[in-house]
Amino acid sequence: MRVATWNVNSVKQRLPRLLGWLDERQPDVVCLQETKLADDAFTDLLGEELSGRGYETALYGEVQWNGVALLSKVGLEDVVTGVAEAPGFPHPEARAVAATCGGIRIHSLYVPNGRVPDSEHYHYKLAWLAALTEVVAAGPADQIVCGDMNIAPTDADVFDPAAYVGSTHVTAPERQALADLMSAKGLHDVVRDRWPDERVFSYWDYRAGMFHQDLGMRIDLMLATEPVADRVKAAWIDRKARKGTGPSDHAPVILDLDVAPDGDIGPVVPPPSAPRTGRKTTTKLPQNR
Repeated sequence: MRVATWNVNSVKQRLPRLLGWLDERQPDVVCLQETKLADDAFTDLLGEELSGRGYETALYGEVQWNGVALLSKVGLEDVVTGVAEAPGFPHPEARAVAATCGGIRIHSLYVPNGRVPDSEHYHYKLAWLAALTEVVAAGPADQIVCGDMNIAPTDADVFDPAAYVGSTHVTAPERQALADLMSAKGLHDVVRDRWPDERVFSYWDYRAGMFHQDLGMRIDLMLATEPVADRVKAAWIDRKARKGTGPSDHAPVILDLDVAPDGDIGPVVPPPSAPRTGRKTTTKLPQNR
């Protein structure tokens, strides 16, 4: 079974690329984030295209903002939208949908950004993650928790730790919240487990040539409980989907269970051609220039 997660940064804007990618990669389950469409608009736009490809859909959308979806060719049971007891900002946001697909409980998540450390939105993020941790801890043995987590687990998951000092995504409380989530159900970070020493990113800012220089972050995660992690045959970032005209700023993360149709082909496919490495000077983030 092939499971993928992708922050598409607007389904409407990414439609031709999304459909072409589904046909090329043939995932059995797809978790989407930042769909930015109400459920009826999503169905009007994509319903026939997806059903024609064999997908059932579970949606939790909003007009213009947020939005998550689950697409499945292997069943879609016990759908739950939202996270029990999670706070809103101030109202509940469309950030989580879960269902059982092929015998695995799968969560498609768009974790709050946090914006600025110690802001109201930052504390909302931490409280939201705490509620998610309770849900995952109470869930079944076979789970995949995936999506845009808006947290880089370690300094190895950003191109230059010094560039992110004072920013969200890398602070100790956020990383501890992610660690608490993982320990609550023994979740494995399957990409990092498989490629412990590799430079692996899933997000690159649109600005300042960050993608072409491979100045990115790994914030799109595929976390699996041990029974699922034991079945992993390949785990990788589909960098090809970030290339070309009109891409999302995120690349899909792909997990192959039991069989690997493309082989165990590497952490990032294709690898960057000329990444900028070395830290003699700290690169400033585009938003801080």
